[in-house]
Amino acid sequence: MRLAFVALPALALLAACATPREACISDARAFVRSLDNRIATAEGNISRGYALANVQDTRIVTGICTGTNSDGTTFTYECPQTETYNRQEPVAIDVAEERVKLADLRQQRQAAIPAMNAAVQQCIAIHPE
Repeated sequence: MRLAFVALPALALLAACATPREACISDARAFVRSLDNRIATAEGNISRGYALANVQDTRIVTGICTGTNSDGTTFTYECPQTETYNRQEPVAIDVAEERVKLADLRQQRQAAIPAMNAAVQQCIAIHPE
């Protein structure tokens, strides 16, 4: 699952340089890719026995600030700064319900494959290389 979080920014960078054909194919595959991510999340939840929720927290840290005296000279001093960070927190799940959700996601993926393949073929026809 962590690989997906690393790969997504890399895919975003590649998409910025994509040809019209590549962009079209990427768009055609987006729904199945989304289902794949949701399937991976459900599989991880089942294997762990709990889900991971993203929680945003804040903390106060000591930073270095600068100021200017009346004579124009500058000085530095310690000052409090608010920092926001994200963390993952375990959340209880019903594993049986998660298995049902996983089976449904897999069925949705199977049903979406023919439409995705047709859309990819249309992209190839519209944007020949």
